[in-house]
Amino acid sequence: MGYVFAFDAILDYWPVLAKGVGLTLLLIAVGGTGGLALGLLCAWIRSFAAPWLRAPVAAYVELIRNTPFLIQLFFIFFGLPAAGVQLGELQAACLAMIANLGAYSAEIIRAGIQATPRGQYEAGASLAMSRLQVFRHVVLAPAMARIWPALSSQVVIVMLGSAVCSQIAVEELSFAANFIQSRNFRAFEAYFVVTAIYLALALLVRQCLALLGRQLFRGPGL
Repeated sequence: MGYVFAFDAILDYWPVLAKGVGLTLLLIAVGGTGGLALGLLCAWIRSFAAPWLRAPVAAYVELIRNTPFLIQLFFIFFGLPAAGVQLGELQAACLAMIANLGAYSAEIIRAGIQATPRGQYEAGASLAMSRLQVFRHVVLAPAMARIWPALSSQVVIVMLGSAVCSQIAVEELSFAANFIQSRNFRAFEAYFVVTAIYLALALLVRQCLALLGRQLFRGPGL
């Protein structure tokens, strides 16, 4: 007898799925906002700060970009308590996502900054603008308009990477799928539904970020 699909057995667990969606959205909201802010700060330091300040930031960026996200998550959740830093599951997941996105977005933003023609700096200075004003109005806005699609894609990648947070018992979407299939043994249906939800969330986040980019930067290609 062939396999009989029973998606209604998954929908019986809709509160678990709803909680998973909510926590996944919370993770990307906190991780995305914090990660982009951290990336912007790191990009500014690597582009304009003194060499002694650039070195530790460069080390952080290379460390995060060359190690697995899962190891970073485990280090924060299991390793930091040995140093006296106690974090809950959700706190550790948010911190890991901020650190991960911060490193990747720093390099994307720095690439946009470095693509700014030197003449624009000089034009801003000729208008008696301060260095901060030149950076904010002359350098940063056009740079962000150029790299916003790449930055949006990185945010979506980090959101999808949040699935591994179930390994430290954060009850996000992949945790929900594991929980459901462990109760009703409907692994195909559980992971099919959660895959569809992840796809919908990725498309939704991408569209929201594209809309935000058009409102903030109004640059070409957004």
